[in-house]
Amino acid sequence: MENNQLFPTEEVTLPSKGLIYPPENPLSKGVLEMKYMTAKEEDILTNQSYIKNGTVIDKLLKSLIVTPINYNDIVIGDKNAIMVAARVLGYGKDYAFTLGDEEHTVDLTEIEDKELKEEHLLSKGQNEFEFTLPTIQKTVTFKILTHGDEKKIDSEVKGIKKAKKGESPEYSTRLKHMILSVDGDTERKTIREFVDTQLLARDARALRQYIKEIQPDVDLIFDLETEDGEKEVRVPIGITFFWPDSEL
Repeated sequence: MENNQLFPTEEVTLPSKGLIYPPENPLSKGVLEMKYMTAKEEDILTNQSYIKNGTVIDKLLKSLIVTPINYNDIVIGDKNAIMVAARVLGYGKDYAFTLGDEEHTVDLTEIEDKELKEEHLLSKGQNEFEFTLPTIQKTVTFKILTHGDEKKIDSEVKGIKKAKKGESPEYSTRLKHMILSVDGDTERKTIREFVDTQLLARDARALRQYIKEIQPDVDLIFDLETEDGEKEVRVPIGITFFWPDSEL
């Protein structure tokens, strides 16, 4: 905690360990500083305009992060870790939620990071990985999506849905943004055509599974006692994750 701050802060460790960011990026340190939530952040959480346009959580996190970063640079797994830290700093470690007809409480400080392993990177400080598609045996390089990438994808998907009613191109659009090269060809036109005309469903599934295995994130799976015995459940995250007493 820095003495020149008017508010208490904590250091948050990122699941990526900073390995995915270039050295000049503050996120490359693998940690960032966050302040505790105040009444200002509670105002953000109840801002109906932010809630309606889906930006409320991003507005909240931007307000809490003290380290001078470009928010669009954050990979999604690191963003999830920041979100959990924000909840703990704001309202404590115990999180109660309803699953089916049952009430459960989990200790958020028990959530573990799914850390990035440096050997999976093509080069430290560069968001680039490699995978050989098992069926067609083409090698692709790809990146882990950032917050900025997600915004571009959402915008593109909305545009396609508006222009071509009935189409829902989420999977293919995400792959077009994630894949950086196909057998060494980095042309965006080539990559988009490859996804549309050559990428087999089984290879796309294998790629998504590999990305899921290696990407940094937080493990939101808990073992909970239910009426049917112990089972694994994913902790739900929404507006009430930050303010359980809210009537949103």
